[in-house]
Amino acid sequence: MLAWAAWWNTEHHPAALDGRTPLEAWQADPTPLTDIPSADLWSFTLDDDGRPRTITTHGVRFKNRDYIADWMTGQAGREVTVRFMPHHTHEIEVCDPHGHHLGTAYLADQATPEQLDALRRARAQRARRLRAEAKAAEQLRRTRFAPATSPTTPRRLDAITAAEADQFLAHHQADPANLALPDLIPPAPPPSHWRTPAALCAPHGPDPAPLPSGTPAAATDDDQPAEEER
Repeated sequence: MLAWAAWWNTEHHPAALDGRTPLEAWQADPTPLTDIPSADLWSFTLDDDGRPRTITTHGVRFKNRDYIADWMTGQAGREVTVRFMPHHTHEIEVCDPHGHHLGTAYLADQATPEQLDALRRARAQRARRLRAEAKAAEQLRRTRFAPATSPTTPRRLDAITAAEADQFLAHHQADPANLALPDLIPPAPPPSHWRTPAALCAPHGPDPAPLPSGTPAAATDDDQPAEEER
């Protein structure tokens, strides 16, 4: 590939270049070139979500995480933008709204190597368990039936003992009632004007709640008009 590129640029004479090689045409072009400083080249490798952010006492909030740096001291309230490298979430680059680089910020409360190792082991163990359960479920999904030469009720070939069935259901079919946590948040006491079962069992019962203003009271037997005599 390099030999072909050298031939194309230094020995090849395309018709559009009037007998010149691409290298000769490039060197003869008077268009000025601007060299980008190496310190600014890093910006071409980063992504920008385009959202303005503000430096707070906790640093810069990015993707529900806090990033901090020592140069942020005294910068609380300053509006900035964030540039980052995909899949490198341990640090971000902070710039001002005009794109000038302010500094690098690092993930706050980053997990220790021991915690990362434990997390990887837990994730691997969970992945193995899920794969085993998916494989077992796939085997259980396959149902075989006994052969028949005449129309009849299908007979499944999955003989299993009652103890095996109970053991499987006890392990995989949990009762939702057992998963409930009724005492996690105790219920609030009922309002005083509610007629609860305890109030109904009282000797005289609680006093009726006052009716809102403007509400007509319910009619009693004494208030009913007498039936006209026929």
